[in-house]
Amino acid sequence: MAHPEPPVIEGFTPTQRMETEQLKSKFMRKIQENPFVPIGCLATAGALTYGLIAFKQGKTRQSQLSMRARILSQGFTVAALMVGVVMAAVKTRPPPN
Repeated sequence: MAHPEPPVIEGFTPTQRMETEQLKSKFMRKIQENPFVPIGCLATAGALTYGLIAFKQGKTRQSQLSMRARILSQGFTVAALMVGVVMAAVKTRPPPN
C-alpha cells in the first residue's frame, strides 16, 4: 500500500533538514532555539520530586513550599513555550512590501 501524500499547508514548505533530521539532532536544535523550556521542565520535575519526598517524610511546610515552587516553575515553562512560539512566528513571517 502506497503512502498518501502529506497535506498541503499554506505558507509551509518542508526543507531538506526536516526530511533527514534525526531525533537527537532535532532535540539539540530545539534546546538551542529555546533553552528555557528544558530548564523549566527540570525545575518542575525537581520541585515535584522534592515535594513528594518531603511529603513522605511528614515535612508538611517544606512540601507546601515545594508545590508552590512547582507551580511557579510550570508557569515559567509555559511562558517560555509561548515566547518560543511567538519568536518562531515572527521569524518565519515574510517582510512587508
